[in-house]
Amino acid sequence: MDLGEFQLDAPLSARRIVVAMSGGVDSSVVAALAHATGAETIGVTLQLYDHGAAVGRAGSCCAGRDIRDARAVCDRLGIAHYVFDHESSFRETVIDDFADAYLAGRTPIPCVKCNMGPKFTDLFALARDLGADALATGHYIRRVIGSAGAELHRAIDPARDQSYFLFATTQPQLDFLRFPLGAMPKARVREIAAELGLGVAGKPDSQDICFVPDGDYAGLVRKLRPEAREGGEIVDLAGRVLGRHGGLVGYTVGQRRGLEIGGLAEPLYVVRLEPATKRLVVGPRSALAVGAARLSDINWIGGDHVGPLTAKVRSMAKPVPARLEGERLVFDAPEYGVAPGQAAVLYAGDRVLGGGWIEGTEAI
Repeated sequence: MDLGEFQLDAPLSARRIVVAMSGGVDSSVVAALAHATGAETIGVTLQLYDHGAAVGRAGSCCAGRDIRDARAVCDRLGIAHYVFDHESSFRETVIDDFADAYLAGRTPIPCVKCNMGPKFTDLFALARDLGADALATGHYIRRVIGSAGAELHRAIDPARDQSYFLFATTQPQLDFLRFPLGAMPKARVREIAAELGLGVAGKPDSQDICFVPDGDYAGLVRKLRPEAREGGEIVDLAGRVLGRHGGLVGYTVGQRRGLEIGGLAEPLYVVRLEPATKRLVVGPRSALAVGAARLSDINWIGGDHVGPLTAKVRSMAKPVPARLEGERLVFDAPEYGVAPGQAAVLYAGDRVLGGGWIEGTEAI
């Protein structure tokens, strides 16, 4: 097996690699690839939520059955495996933040918060404590060495690319990280797992947000924050009442379905949420057009790049031409469905330059 394909081809026989293991096929293959280099390889799993409640639950990670799967892979490879309980940290920095963001009328991205907190910051500290020379993960993204050092690039397989969720990776983290899967399609990863006889070779991918496997985000928020059940008025741009909603947590900017307003001449979309008044403001698609977005907590790993860039404002959106003016992201053409709470990730071609959190938008 040519390890150069996996960014693990340096002489590593006297080194130590910590692998972040969620119990899925991706991180399991990374552990196998790291072990194949001859480096001492240690698998680490963070238990992120209640072990018992997640046993056998489809779509989860880092709990219950998934911890057992990670341990079984490590046993087969003959490498050490450690589990660290980070449930409290995960609840405070990811789950509580998720609920509070929805309550504030924002559209959160818990996967980014998880990467910023437990998966990178906490794992980095653990890897350093274990004397590791690198931390390898199963993310589909590439680490490329450029003229000024390590750069972050989109994965070869656009259907698997996770760069949107990793924009907050810092340069010191990038120097320490390895992403062995960024240059291959998922089908090849499963082939490697099968070739190595790993029991997770056919394991389904986790779906949606790991702590909301049924996809009912609003239901979870209502459970954690009972006040989210409070309904309010649905109004048009002029303030005319068109109906009522059962709680703002069920809506996000750009949404059309679920408004349940009859007798309208044209389709209406959610234009903004007003938590203070519990009002849901709707309007025609043209009202969603914005010319700029205000960003906060911008993370820049683009070095001295000053040329054209593109911006991606939703995980499933295509990057569009834009320019960064301080903390304002100005779009070359009107952009639609830009929601506060989401991230704006900046690119130069396939290279990730960084990004920031969308705090607000400016209409055309």
